[in-house]
Amino acid sequence: MKIMVVGGGGREHAIIKKLKESPAVSEIYALPGNGGMANDATLVPIAAKDIEAIVDFAVKTGIDYAVVAPDDPLVLGAVDALQEKEIPCFGPDRRAAIIEGSKVFSKNLMKKHGIPTAAYEVFSDMEAALSYLDTAPIPTVIKADGLALGKGVIIAMTREEAKDAVRSMMEDKVFGKSGDNIVIEEFLIGPEVSVLSFTDGETVVPMISSMDHKRAGDNDTGLNTGGMGTVAPNPYYTADIAAQCMETIFLPTVRAMKAEGRTFKGCLYFGLMLTENGPKVIEYNCRFGDPETQVVLPLLESDLLTVMQAVTNGTLKDVDVMFSDKHACCVIMASNGYPSAYAKGYAIAIPEAIADNVYVAGAKLSDGKLLTDGGRVLGATAVADSLADAIKASYALVDQIHFDNKYYRTDIGARAMQAKVEG
Repeated sequence: MKIMVVGGGGREHAIIKKLKESPAVSEIYALPGNGGMANDATLVPIAAKDIEAIVDFAVKTGIDYAVVAPDDPLVLGAVDALQEKEIPCFGPDRRAAIIEGSKVFSKNLMKKHGIPTAAYEVFSDMEAALSYLDTAPIPTVIKADGLALGKGVIIAMTREEAKDAVRSMMEDKVFGKSGDNIVIEEFLIGPEVSVLSFTDGETVVPMISSMDHKRAGDNDTGLNTGGMGTVAPNPYYTADIAAQCMETIFLPTVRAMKAEGRTFKGCLYFGLMLTENGPKVIEYNCRFGDPETQVVLPLLESDLLTVMQAVTNGTLKDVDVMFSDKHACCVIMASNGYPSAYAKGYAIAIPEAIADNVYVAGAKLSDGKLLTDGGRVLGATAVADSLADAIKASYALVDQIHFDNKYYRTDIGARAMQAKVEG
């Protein structure tokens, strides 16, 4: 089969590497991919948001199955456009992708269908939002309604910070039209858990839980990033909590979407907070998370293509989705200065012996050399029998990878190890 994967980051590299394991796969095309994927897929220089060109390529190339991985093309309707040409796809259609595309929609969905989440208010008028903040509980969370490259959420510890966040979104338009409407919501306390799940609109199969590390610096200091590393499984996410989430969050969400005429098929990402009042939804994503995918898919023992096709065909209940009982750790190697200003264009050296364990995100090929070309450059993932061994092995991989200006956190997995001690 000829497979097309839309996207160009570490998440897509992880998806491609797992799909390569399927005996049914003969060719994989990455649109646009990045230079670090060149040994695993044929790179096609078509932007992920260029829906017309993506569909045209798929038709002319005879693509048998497409995976649309990033949020932008999903929200823009890439799956709808491909399905119109009878190309089967993994990913939600435009109507279902709104669960990530609009935070106002997702919050209202949860309120309507009784799915536990933080208390919130929605504003389209800046002065009304600022007035509300005069008496709102602090800390609080300010969210831009639309997509904002993962940066549209601000945790405000003071009233002035909260008001500055509102002004930046609604007046200064730092996130463009995504800030036309905003959500101001309750600040929740508790461990965070990421749970990716396969769903065909009826059946929900959660994947292994994971723990992300968003802050740029050790000990969770510095600016928020797209993710500096992950571990799986998340030790806070017990079997009892998983059962509770299935009953109160996962199945109710999928049923709610179907009831709204927005049946969701694909990977539905649940960002959860384990509060003293039970698990609550912080956010939904309409696709695989990054860098969560880089620790979850290496633990998948079933054939990924078979699972994805079952999602597309509505037969997920008939497929055994098996995961290893091992542990995984991914350490992100970034360009120093990320997520602010950083230099790029430095040569990357990845020993061939460890290439299978490396998922490249921000790199390009130039005259046969792999050069840094982004903030998050790559992720080094290791799988082991224990969390401690997975962490150790992941950092051993990092030690073997070299590029000027490299930066990485040295404490990925430390919180999870502490949780295991406390537990």
